[in-house]
Amino acid sequence: DKPASFFKETPLDLQHRLFVKLGGTHSPFRARSEPEDPATERSAFTERYAGSGLVTRLRERPALLVSSTSWTEFEQLILDGHNLPSLVCVITGKGPLREYYSRLIQQKCFHHVQVCTPWLEAEDYPLLLGSADLGVCLHTSSSGLDLPMKVVDMFGCCLPVCAVNFKCLHELVKHEENGLVFEDSEELAAQLFALYFFADAFLKLS
Repeated sequence: DKPASFFKETPLDLQHRLFVKLGGTHSPFRARSEPEDPATERSAFTERYAGSGLVTRLRERPALLVSSTSWTEFEQLILDGHNLPSLVCVITGKGPLREYYSRLIQQKCFHHVQVCTPWLEAEDYPLLLGSADLGVCLHTSSSGLDLPMKVVDMFGCCLPVCAVNFKCLHELVKHEENGLVFEDSEELAAQLFALYFFADAFLKLS
């Protein structure tokens, strides 16, 4: 399977527009500090200079992690907030257990992690994937035989992918070849830590 053509890396100026738009309703996308020039437009990840219109990535920005879920019992994993790098975790999708898991997330004591669960407009989802630093897949399926198309979309956006292991995942994600496979929340946390601090490909540094 191949991703649709609109799943690709998002140009930096479109990333900035998306971050500013999402910042209107979701605080993790908003700037952590004010720019020296009040005419400069800043998000949590990028800023646009007023004079030139040039968009650059902030040096002290968090990493942007995206996961798409159906909020079912087959996609459940709650990380502890300890020993994680600075992350903005965006969990998209609708499903029967969305409110339940949202409450569990709110009860967590995250030190360097911000979580938001937006319902995105259809055209914004591929833009967000193409703007992210990492994709996480929690799909296992009830049968254990359905491959997650969301990973195919992430590959189309050139995202590093961490995916929870299940029966036929190896047909799509090959550990340490085109992604990382984890068994539990502790292993995922270790992968996030390693990617953040040791992998040049994790943060899209300009």
